[in-house]
Amino acid sequence: MKIRIRSIFSKIVLWFTATFVLSLVGYVGTSMVLSARLADREPHSFRLGGLLVDDAIRAYNEGGRTALADYLERLDSYTESQHFLVDARGRDLVSGVDRSDLLARRGSRSRGRGRRAWPNLPRMAWWSGPTRPWVLVNDARDRRHRLITLTPRRARFGLLDSLAYFLWLPLLIGALCYMLAIHLASPLRNLRRVLERFGRGDLGVRYHLARRDEIGDLARAFNRMADQIHTLLSAERRLLQDVSHELRSPLARLGFAVELARTSPDREAALGRIHKEANRLNHLVDELLQLTRAEGDPGARNIEDVDLGELWRELVADCALEADARPCDLELSGERSVVVEGDHELLRRAGENVLRNAIRHAPACSVVEVALIRQGDRVEVAIRDRGPGVPREALADIFEPFFRVEGDRDRSSGGVGLGLAIARRAVELHRGRVFAINADPGLIVTIELPCRSQPDTSD
Repeated sequence: MKIRIRSIFSKIVLWFTATFVLSLVGYVGTSMVLSARLADREPHSFRLGGLLVDDAIRAYNEGGRTALADYLERLDSYTESQHFLVDARGRDLVSGVDRSDLLARRGSRSRGRGRRAWPNLPRMAWWSGPTRPWVLVNDARDRRHRLITLTPRRARFGLLDSLAYFLWLPLLIGALCYMLAIHLASPLRNLRRVLERFGRGDLGVRYHLARRDEIGDLARAFNRMADQIHTLLSAERRLLQDVSHELRSPLARLGFAVELARTSPDREAALGRIHKEANRLNHLVDELLQLTRAEGDPGARNIEDVDLGELWRELVADCALEADARPCDLELSGERSVVVEGDHELLRRAGENVLRNAIRHAPACSVVEVALIRQGDRVEVAIRDRGPGVPREALADIFEPFFRVEGDRDRSSGGVGLGLAIARRAVELHRGRVFAINADPGLIVTIELPCRSQPDTSD
């Protein structure tokens, strides 16, 4: 079973805990190995000297030189040392060789140091020099015999030897810490490079990271922030471009009307033209603000449950006077209540712009039909007028800002070509879509939105 740890704090804690445990196990294991090796190096005769000399004398008394030689030979093979049983003068009882030179080695140094280190052991002496063997002398109780033991001196276990055993531990800890540093620092370095590119103006750059810890959350938060900034800056740039383009004509006409008011004898007509152009500018600015809000900050929207059936009944009632002035009729059919989740004001603006657009292009004494149709988890609002429609190649373009069909589908009615663009962007913010088709005669604009699942009313 694979356990996913999403918190970087937990990762750090577990990583260092594992490092500590591995280091502790390594130190303990290495210490045990060293203790075993050092124990093997301790001369056995240090602890068994008194017993060995008694056994050697017993073998000599019971079997003479032959029995003593056999016993000492077996003892040499067991302890990897040489043993000699001598009399009080230092003469070897097996070979008769004088061993007094070995006895002479146990001076005051041997008696003092040996008894302080091993108080229960007999007197002993050492050959001087780092490579000469240990010399141990065990006196018998009768003081007439002595057992001399020659033990090879092995190399001391110094600091450099310890480093050879323990060097792998700091290497292991360093490797684990390096891996942790790479694990933490590598995505942060990559994120820094992405941020630098974003700061230099590459607004399309993103950092996609599959991690589920705080670093992954940071990368996803940056992506969301970058999307929002890109949306806001794109909306601002588009607004500036559109405003600069659309304000030229009415401002030029307004300046011309002002000149006419100064020079023309019919000042009332000139003032009326100025008033008309000012109203057009005011209407343009109002729709530009609506467009910017529709595509601006998603966090500024007020998300709530919206009943589309009730919303469209209100829209039809509000637009009834405008339809009567045309004159034309408004007809609402289909579902009575369909609940969607979204911003009530944005959805109202989208529906109002599409409906008023249909009324402006509806022939006199015709009917503008609004049908609310539910299909599974989607709802469609179809608005149909009986006007001339638009060319097939322009069906997608009518939702672009300031687009006007040649031959006037918007200019003669006083529009600026922003109503359907506002509707499209508001609908897209609600994960929906809007499209148009020719109905021969007329145009059908369909708004499609996701809606809540229909409650189960079966028994």
